[in-house]
Amino acid sequence: MTTIQKIIDKARGENRTFLLEPESKRIIKELGIPTTDFAVAKSADEVKSVAKKVGFPLAMKIVSPQVIHKTDAGGVQLNIKTEKEAINAYNKIIANIKKHNPNAEVQGVLLEKMAEPADELIIGVTRDPTFGPAVMFGFGGIFVEVLKDVAFRIAPITERDAMEMIHEIKALPILLGARGGPKVNLQNIVDVLLKVSQLSIDYIQDILEVDLNPIFAYENDLLVVDARIILTKKEE
Repeated sequence: MTTIQKIIDKARGENRTFLLEPESKRIIKELGIPTTDFAVAKSADEVKSVAKKVGFPLAMKIVSPQVIHKTDAGGVQLNIKTEKEAINAYNKIIANIKKHNPNAEVQGVLLEKMAEPADELIIGVTRDPTFGPAVMFGFGGIFVEVLKDVAFRIAPITERDAMEMIHEIKALPILLGARGGPKVNLQNIVDVLLKVSQLSIDYIQDILEVDLNPIFAYENDLLVVDARIILTKKEE
């Protein structure tokens, strides 16, 4: 059994139709897609060693099956720069969650290395009721929220499909160095699109949606900052 299937089966065993953020990011790493360094601290005592392992500055987020909207629940602390700040942030997150939902099962707090800001991309998978998994690519922020500047292809996609998707979005000039920014290596984006497409096919019975958002695109690399994976409903 693959590592990915084990992660999915664990969620199924807990009657969840979504993966927790550390689970989603482990799948992304398993696919060979670059993501921010991360680890989970299960107590305040573990924060110091985990923070040292991951490195500062940190983002810290609650890990709980009952807390989907982490920011709204007070379950996120950003730009943590010292061990003392990390311990205080851990305690604050736990206190906020207990206040928000006293019955929430807290599995720990995710500590992840904060990434250098860059152009934000979105790559994902949605399920078309007729054609099955569809791969999506777009520019982040206002481009996807307001302008709906995205491209879709039915999975599985080819390398040519992936490159065509990139060239369809109106914000392409930004990736090519407009505004005096760095020229992004488009092949890195193609590679992620192909891997996400294959994931949606290999686990078509289990994975309903994938949302990698944001992805920071640098000149010679990219980094998945946040990942969300939704599972299909279990057949009775």
